[in-house]
Amino acid sequence: MRAPQEVSVATEAGPVELTSGRLVFVDEASGKVASVPLSDTSRPRRVSSLSCKRFYTAGGQGLCLADASGPLPGSTAVFVDRGLGERRRVEVAGVPNRAKLSADGRMASWTTFVTGDSYAQAGTFSTRTAIFDQQTEVYASNIEGTAVAGVKTVNDMNFWGVTFASDDRTYYATLSTAGKTYLIQGDAVDESAKPLRENAECPSLSPDGKRVAFKKRVPGDGARPWRQHVLDLTTMVETPLAETRGIDDQVVWLDNDTIAYGLPGEGIWAVQANGEGAPRQLVPHASSPSVALG
Repeated sequence: MRAPQEVSVATEAGPVELTSGRLVFVDEASGKVASVPLSDTSRPRRVSSLSCKRFYTAGGQGLCLADASGPLPGSTAVFVDRGLGERRRVEVAGVPNRAKLSADGRMASWTTFVTGDSYAQAGTFSTRTAIFDQQTEVYASNIEGTAVAGVKTVNDMNFWGVTFASDDRTYYATLSTAGKTYLIQGDAVDESAKPLRENAECPSLSPDGKRVAFKKRVPGDGARPWRQHVLDLTTMVETPLAETRGIDDQVVWLDNDTIAYGLPGEGIWAVQANGEGAPRQLVPHASSPSVALG
């Protein structure tokens, strides 16, 4: 058996801070939060001491979803400040999967797998998705109690992949039930939601709040049976992106025109949100991208 190849990337000394203009990600070799200038992602990366499976930054702060210490599977949601110093933590059941903050950092959400470890085969996994309001400290540890209008649900309901609107109340997410997935628009205050369309997973709202990027099941690779699309929330017209590889990720918007995502073993890539152009690699040996703007 061939020994695994050692990952070698250029690094530089310096703090990893959530300052504007940095692309922040998880370094594949170390599992630690790292960053490069967004203006030149080929520059050497700075690597911190903070270990995360998923990381997201917004509003001058960060959310780190990490494996919990101890003999049983679990996760820890760690909120950090601009310098990656810990502000608070929440112990969570399940294996780390998704993490998101609202644009101002007030609202946080995370998803964990509590059974199974793949979205590829519907009905073979169970998730828990939480929403936490840092201002009011209202914590919904599992949003499965959300009432979804117009959807006939059964006991296999799963929610995942929350993305927040600018009002810190409206959110979009995936609902899976009875073998179907739905893009839903939810209300974090009254715990209600409505479906917007079928066959949509892991939404990510654009900075201008007008479009949602999502993965859609298409014929092809059984392990990663998805293609990324962008949905106009006004016209409900969807546009397939130029990236044709199966992306099992909740993508991020670098700006209103560009989407970034992780590919296992292939690093972080970017593609135009209008369906044109070609994918380009931003950072090798990296995952879980987000942009520091605060």
